Amino acid sequence: MKIISIIGSPRGKKGNTALLLNEVLKGAQHMGAQSETVFLKGGSVLPCLGCDKCHIKGRCLQKDEFETIKHKILEADGLLLASPNYIFSVSAQLKAFMDRCCGVIHCMAFEGKYGASIVTSGGGDEKPIADYMNHFLITTGIHPVGSVWATMGDLPEGVFTEEICRKAFNLGEKLVLAWKRKKRFKSVDKKMTAFKNRMQWLMEYRKEEWPYEYKYWQKYKGL
Repeated sequence: MKIISIIGSPRGKKGNTALLLNEVLKGAQHMGAQSETVFLKGGSVLPCLGCDKCHIKGRCLQKDEFETIKHKILEADGLLLASPNYIFSVSAQLKAFMDRCCGVIHCMAFEGKYGASIVTSGGGDEKPIADYMNHFLITTGIHPVGSVWATMGDLPEGVFTEEICRKAFNLGEKLVLAWKRKKRFKSVDKKMTAFKNRMQWLMEYRKEEWPYEYKYWQKYKGL
């Protein structure tokens, strides 16, 4: 299994988010997975311009690293999203990447892949952010297997407890096992089916304005 990890933290490899992600990757690598990590420190993926070119042409016309990262994910089997809690949401760096995936979402172009989410914070409220990240994965077609988080302010000397490390390691193992066994979770499938129906309706409605996406659905989604 090939996993792409995306960290939306200006602290890069030195941040708590990267450290927690590494614990997840240990579990995945224990199961034989290969991994590559992309660090979004700011500037490498610019905010979406709302120009609709991705819906028309099939790619974003901005000159940055977004298309390269997108193709890395398309060639991989799994995606891990990792972010610190910045004012009760993901970081601006990760949000910029997520916003740029509007064309991916319309096509659910990452369908068939598996994923999970990682969050760290100083004082808590990680679960809603992890849920949001996993919902984003669903809208791209990715099947999330879970999430893990850590509240750094609650940890002695800011060091992950054995329980947190175990949960992270187990999440990495779970991700690889789900991919190997093509495991499905009913709650995820229900959300994915509902969103797929919504996008199918949208493609029919906007087929004249968004020719690339309409043709994509005809070719790959049986529209």
